[in-house]
Amino acid sequence: MEETNKNVLGDCFTSAMALTESGVPHVPTRYILPPSQRPVLSPSIGTGSINLPVIDLSFLHDPLLRPSVIHEIEMACKEFGFFQVTNHGISSSVLRDALDAATRFFDLPAHEKMLLVSDDVHTPVRYGTSINHATDSVHYWRDFIKHYSHPLSKWIDLWPSNPPCYKQKVGKYSEATHVLHKQLMEAISESLGLEKSYLQEEIEEGSQVMAVNCYPACPEPEIALGMPPHSDFSSLTILLQSSQGLQIKDKNNNWVCVPYIEGALIVQLGDQVEVMSNGVYKSVVHRVTVNKDVNRLSFASLHSLPMNKKISPAPQLVNEDKPAAYGDFSFNDFLEYISRNDLTKQRFIDTVKKNKF
Repeated sequence: MEETNKNVLGDCFTSAMALTESGVPHVPTRYILPPSQRPVLSPSIGTGSINLPVIDLSFLHDPLLRPSVIHEIEMACKEFGFFQVTNHGISSSVLRDALDAATRFFDLPAHEKMLLVSDDVHTPVRYGTSINHATDSVHYWRDFIKHYSHPLSKWIDLWPSNPPCYKQKVGKYSEATHVLHKQLMEAISESLGLEKSYLQEEIEEGSQVMAVNCYPACPEPEIALGMPPHSDFSSLTILLQSSQGLQIKDKNNNWVCVPYIEGALIVQLGDQVEVMSNGVYKSVVHRVTVNKDVNRLSFASLHSLPMNKKISPAPQLVNEDKPAAYGDFSFNDFLEYISRNDLTKQRFIDTVKKNKF
């Protein structure tokens, strides 16, 4: 049955990379966005008017300087739900190696990658295009491989065996981002007035999904997107990118380009932190633009509590004046939701809000 399903998928599957390599002069109709959803690709968008936060994490380890870093994180979380980090403890060689392994994977012949194709969101390792090419009403100029990554020993044998360097290079990056995530969650908990050990056990035993994305050069980037506006289900998403392309929505509902900073990593708050903070912090809505000239790669490391562990507002952040604004949910609840619903029509977080306006 599974083999039959893969054959059916193969019959209707054309990757964005294959379209780029074929030299199509225009994007196929299925990729064309309605005019109201098309990006404004101006070099000046998001520059000059807004300074997006960049935080040096090396000071987190200095007891005298840590409070000022926690304050920076608090301000960034309140204002944007987003920040970039430098001196994060992951070496530039580990970052380069991860991007190199991704490049080699997406450069594989199509039949190699198709061995991993699936439209089942529960599959622990799956290759695909768009968001879910089998059900998307509008397609997105993106190919991806997603795999569970923590604990590494449980999942790594299911990862691609080709290219031969993939498991070693991406495995090292996955382990490093798991450590970084724990440090960031401690800091974010502190910034909310919680103990830094809040949810420590659940975070250590939590889920990590690595979404490795390829956004090939696109002949008409002004009428297509790599990913539609959305927020992530995770507690945090740690993003490594090879070039600029990410945009976030600010408090005024304007799209702001996130600059590429070599060696920096992007931290995006997800729905789990919005719920945990009882709405003090909001998950960041973001999208991905594409360009005519280069393939863009990214590693989105999505960290969450264990699959069936429910997240709810921290009791310390709930009182008579500020009652719980959200119900609880788990990673598995999110997977069930996206298997039945179009994420471009309604954000998952809106389904767990107690007061839906």
